[in-house]
Amino acid sequence: MHDLRTALATRWDVSPDHIIPGAGSSGVLQQLVTATVETGKEVIYAWRSFEMYPILIALAGGRSVQIPLLPDGRHDLEAMAAAITPETSLILLCTPNNPTGPIITHREATDFLERVPSDVLVAIDEAYIEFNRDPAAIDSSALLRKYPNVIILRTFSKAYGLAGLRIGYAVVSPASADTLTKTRLPFVVTDIAHDAAVASLAADEELAERVDTIVAERERVEAALIDMGWKFPHSEANFVWLPLGNATEAFVAACEAAHLTVRPFAGEGVRVSIDIPQANDTFLNVAREFADQGLLPTDASTPITRTN
Repeated sequence: MHDLRTALATRWDVSPDHIIPGAGSSGVLQQLVTATVETGKEVIYAWRSFEMYPILIALAGGRSVQIPLLPDGRHDLEAMAAAITPETSLILLCTPNNPTGPIITHREATDFLERVPSDVLVAIDEAYIEFNRDPAAIDSSALLRKYPNVIILRTFSKAYGLAGLRIGYAVVSPASADTLTKTRLPFVVTDIAHDAAVASLAADEELAERVDTIVAERERVEAALIDMGWKFPHSEANFVWLPLGNATEAFVAACEAAHLTVRPFAGEGVRVSIDIPQANDTFLNVAREFADQGLLPTDASTPITRTN
């Protein structure tokens, strides 16, 4: 494990002690939630976002505080800041957001963090950050240097293609490293996963070529959807989000009929992964037929909720 921590520490310009590997970024997140969320304590996060958030919080005995996304699929950071109470122990930010795709800008993040108490940890989930092309996005290293309560979560499952091996990591301050270490289980990262991650870090050119290809396809797909009249958030991930509302089930059925698999969220919309050009063209054909029927996206926003 030392080799991976050393390699990542060099990239992030931190001590290896600031790198906490785990079974994917979700595995590290589970460590974090288990260590910081006591029974009845609150965790604030945008919704809809990564599906594991409410599950991990519930397992820890915490209370989810779900803040609806803005109509454009972005975090409502103003509402998230206003939702902080003395019971808040953790805040989760997902950028690019899964499943809607928009990023949080660096300016938005710093303005938000200035309003967060220093004893409340803020985990920034950057599982899809390699696909981002927006220069205004969060500068993770700068946030880590300025805010000791910030934790950055990364994964090798997406751009690096190691999903089946389950390996990710957190970049943390010394105080947060102690917190995560308390709940770290042994043997969660296999030797094969470790060695694959180290090897992938030495293949930057291959990674860049693969990511560039996906981004180019994403931009092509988004442009085609806009030409058809679809309205949806701009994505900086390897997927696009169509906010279909009550038409979600019908759209999923149309995709299945075309032998396409999309990720549905009942009553809200679908996340569509960017694939090879032929598959993307099939998806666009379905989207075109659907749009021609006049079934365009609807708003599927929901109120703030706190679990009991």
